[in-house]
Amino acid sequence: MPTRISPYLSFNGDAREAMTFYQSVFGGDLEIATFADMRSAEDASQNDLVAHSMLKGATGTVLFAADTTTPPEGAAAGAFSVALGGDDEAEVTGYWERLSAGGTVTTPFARSPWGALFGRCVDKYGIAWLVNMMPAGPA
Repeated sequence: MPTRISPYLSFNGDAREAMTFYQSVFGGDLEIATFADMRSAEDASQNDLVAHSMLKGATGTVLFAADTTTPPEGAAAGAFSVALGGDDEAEVTGYWERLSAGGTVTTPFARSPWGALFGRCVDKYGIAWLVNMMPAGPA
């Protein structure tokens, strides 16, 4: 199996809702374990929060997420974006439309100087996405 980088997203109590949304975008199977399931809640108010979730999208996309109860010690704050790309225009355009719906488009999905359809958005959960559709070259 090749090495992959998969984003692990942190949320403030809405990880289940966000991951269900991403499942509606990417399809596939979603696994969710709560703090109660893992017997790791610090108190009863955390029982229903997501301790770990994994979405295996229909085309191989993998996202992980959890609700953050306390920031990890020593974790550096930083911005990030999730890059999504492919060469199937209908598929990638569909992802763009679903991810940007209800969010903020920061760069409209349009032909870029490098020839790809490209756009940037921040989805309704505050996650920044870079979406790139580069047509397949000649066979």
